[in-house]
Amino acid sequence: MLAFIYKNSSFIKKFSLWLDQIGWFDDNLRFLSIIIISVLFYFISKNVIIKIAEKIIKRTPTKLDDVLFQEKFLKRIAFVISLIIINSFAYLLPELTGLIHKIINSVIVYLFVALANGILTGIYEYYERTSKTHDKPIKGYLQVVKIIVWVFGAIVIIGILLEQSPWALIGGLGALTAVLLLLFRDTILSFVASIQISNYDLVKVGDWIEVPKYGADGDVIDISLNIVKIQNFDKTITVIPTYKLIEDSFKNWRGMTLSGGRRIKRSVFIDQSSIKFADDELLTRLKNISVITDYLHQKQDDVKKYNEKNNIDNSEIVNGRRLTNIGTFRAYLINYLRQRDDLDKEMTFLVRQLAPGAEGLPIEIYVFANTTKWDDYESIQADIFDHVLAVIPSFDLRIFQNPTGNDFRLIGNKL
Repeated sequence: MLAFIYKNSSFIKKFSLWLDQIGWFDDNLRFLSIIIISVLFYFISKNVIIKIAEKIIKRTPTKLDDVLFQEKFLKRIAFVISLIIINSFAYLLPELTGLIHKIINSVIVYLFVALANGILTGIYEYYERTSKTHDKPIKGYLQVVKIIVWVFGAIVIIGILLEQSPWALIGGLGALTAVLLLLFRDTILSFVASIQISNYDLVKVGDWIEVPKYGADGDVIDISLNIVKIQNFDKTITVIPTYKLIEDSFKNWRGMTLSGGRRIKRSVFIDQSSIKFADDELLTRLKNISVITDYLHQKQDDVKKYNEKNNIDNSEIVNGRRLTNIGTFRAYLINYLRQRDDLDKEMTFLVRQLAPGAEGLPIEIYVFANTTKWDDYESIQADIFDHVLAVIPSFDLRIFQNPTGNDFRLIGNKL
């Protein structure tokens, strides 16, 4: 269509008539002059017109034209126009007219495909720059469109070179459908997976995900048609086929990030032989711990009233209600944790016993730090358990630990 427009433009008509009026001007020299003029036009466009156009584009308030109409895009436009001019005068070389048309038209189609590819790339860059929509991955969709454009462009070029209709060539591809499905199996699966990932909002760039099957544990840095790139916390890169995220399970930590709190779920194991009823000596000593002073006074009053009301025989410690060192320790942990400003009191807040086992009685702390930053979270967690491990002996409790070589050596020395 562009060739038809340029061929029938008034400028080219007048220039062609002018060349015909010069009798001594050979057709070969005429065609050479057209080539020289086209080359000059390209360089003038490249160094003058395009520079002016770039300045105008940069002054516009919108950023869309900045990413769409880049220097490479404008140069290709100028090159296409130069080729169209040359193509319009191919009749000056009758023996080579057909070949020139084939070559130039093929190059023009290639350049138009490249221009379309550049526009799609510009759309993606503009989309990524927008603050409200950059987290929605559209790279996969654009890559599918690019593949379609390139395939269609290749078919048109082959049709030009073979002097066949592109639609006839497309019809002939029906027999190759099975082969194409086999060759592009992963691409088709990944395209479907990209649609599901986008529609169900499963993964975004910037999400922290874990994919145990592939050893991936880190931040998503790119989502394309065929692959998802994950930068692990050791700075290595794991590349996973996009459709594998739909086939296999993975964990997305985005919910934790959005909540603003990160879970602390860790246990200390108490030696069960150290658990006992709290005697008066222990309770007197524990009342000096300000965190549980009020708790102990209230609990002792409650126990005393209950035992008196029910005429409990205090000669046996197992009769009636009694405080234990492990129960008092749990109460201490709850009060201690509630005093910390770095924990979220609105989220789940538990200090609980788990089922006892061969390694002792687990006392689990299940709370949420009020930050999602990894270094701050680890610091908070370490501070809590530093304190917990140090305070346990104050309740006449012992940490369970498998015997080490030093323990056996001490036993041997005693023997």
